[in-house]
Amino acid sequence: MVTFKTRLSQISKTKGKVILANDYDLSVKNLRAKTIQNIKELHPFLCGIKLNFHLLLPLSGKEILKINQTAHQYGLQTIADIKLNDIGNTNQITLEHLWDFGFDAVIVNPIMGLDSLKNLVNSAHKNKKGIITLCHMSAPESKLSYDMEIKMGKKQQLYQLFLNWALIAKVDGIVVGATFPKIIKYCSKKAGKNLHIFSPGVGTQGGNADEVISSGTDYLIVGRTILNSKSPISMAKKLHLQSIRK
Repeated sequence: MVTFKTRLSQISKTKGKVILANDYDLSVKNLRAKTIQNIKELHPFLCGIKLNFHLLLPLSGKEILKINQTAHQYGLQTIADIKLNDIGNTNQITLEHLWDFGFDAVIVNPIMGLDSLKNLVNSAHKNKKGIITLCHMSAPESKLSYDMEIKMGKKQQLYQLFLNWALIAKVDGIVVGATFPKIIKYCSKKAGKNLHIFSPGVGTQGGNADEVISSGTDYLIVGRTILNSKSPISMAKKLHLQSIRK
């Protein structure tokens, strides 16, 4: 079985580079049925689907497994966005449950430290799964933390340290918000082809798809811009076409 990174790259050659952030608020009922409906309707324009923590909590294990099985049936990779960050034993048990639920990758918070991150990556790769780490998030307030100047051998900003750790640990990808195209360009130049850049924040949060793709983003993570559109299919198709122009 090929790696998550390779699987996603292969899928994106035909399906484009848009990942649906299937994130709803509490007003949406029957999350399982709604999510499966999204997969069936939007899959021609997606390479993956991302399920956030707050979506997973109301669902049973069987429901999560069914969602992942449906996504795979339609040729999509699935990402658990739980921003995992804990002690080694907790991290490992969490990974095992996520793989049992059928996920292909998980988003983690590297603040746990480089050694713990390496262990996560090694464990995931043994199962042909993927690890994506936070580098710089899309929300405006993220500058308060990810731009923070720190001293770890040298003065640098926190996102620069996280990027270095991602490269050392050989993660599959990093999250860099579409609202910070200059940082995307910096990360892309430094990382080269060693990892992929996943960018949330297109549309609703102000990120421009064409700009971030030209800056070096590999995959667009898009939620509300598609889900709240008058025509989610048309919006997904539009973003799909933008993603394949790169």
